[in-house]
Amino acid sequence: MVSQAILAKVETFEPDLVLCLAQAPMSRQALRRLRRDGVATAMWFVEDFRVFTYWRAFAPFYDFFAVIQREPLLDELAAIGVENAIYLPLAALPAFHRPMELSPVERHRYGADVAFLGAGYPNRRVAFRRLTHLDFRIWGTEWDGDAVLARHVQMNGGRVSPEDAVKIYNATRINLNLHSSVQAQTLVTGGDFVNPRTFELAAIGAFQLVDRRGLMDELFTDDELATFGDMDELVALIERFLADPDERAAFAARGQARVLRDHTYQQRMTTLLDFIAARRPGWPPRRQDAGFPADMPEGLRAELGGLLQRLGLPHDAAFGDVIARLRQQTGELDALETSLLFLDEWRKQYAAKG
Repeated sequence: MVSQAILAKVETFEPDLVLCLAQAPMSRQALRRLRRDGVATAMWFVEDFRVFTYWRAFAPFYDFFAVIQREPLLDELAAIGVENAIYLPLAALPAFHRPMELSPVERHRYGADVAFLGAGYPNRRVAFRRLTHLDFRIWGTEWDGDAVLARHVQMNGGRVSPEDAVKIYNATRINLNLHSSVQAQTLVTGGDFVNPRTFELAAIGAFQLVDRRGLMDELFTDDELATFGDMDELVALIERFLADPDERAAFAARGQARVLRDHTYQQRMTTLLDFIAARRPGWPPRRQDAGFPADMPEGLRAELGGLLQRLGLPHDAAFGDVIARLRQQTGELDALETSLLFLDEWRKQYAAKG
């Protein structure tokens, strides 16, 4: 159903690129059709390739495949014929992940000395039992059935909205960031990719303690993130940083500056689009815009200008954007709107014959 909806949208919108995210792949049939029609496709696979293995079945059908891990994943992608793969780590959205001035009520509601927000994976359940003597709050789902941690779990283990998550991060003195593992005996996994929480907390200017990761050194320096390698070190660091708010603030400020400089979603999309343009000659295609020719009759110029204003588009909007916006409208079409839609259908037929 999702694939069919996307294909229908492509018919009217004529995008330069269809970008999919992990856990929302298009069907292989739909990807074949887009490739046949010359529409560029990309997936940003933001999952652990060792855990979610469906990438093997879908990656060859995308024109571009972005991942959050390096080797051996990039080698394995090449082995199945994926030529255009790129390492693209996660990031933050500064307009959303930002410092907030919280009211006293909000600080009481969301704040704690130490907190964790995330799902109750086995390694986290075991690890956090060593922290029950602290002012410690656990937010998120899948924490049911743990008698030791039950009194620390907030909202009865209910889902936390993204907006409330930002408030929790802002209100907490020490935000714990322990990457997940389904193995209870491996509390700190020492894995490679860096999760989105790392970038989001840093963008907010919130202090975090995060487990060390294989790809972390190229993203942050030692004085931008406070890291731990095992539970003994985590317990010691919690004690140290609770007693030193100035050091917490210094780490948070340096981490925030690094994310705002290097790790935003805008920068990630620029990297991806530049990669696609370098690998796909002539992309994105030049589109004929709807700018008014100098010899256009004044009456038609005024009529088109009024239409663009009603559609909320600039005078130099591309023809495809005008058509896409027209198709979203409801109600009876006027003569100009009907003519433009007819012209678009004629253009498609002419292009198909050519």
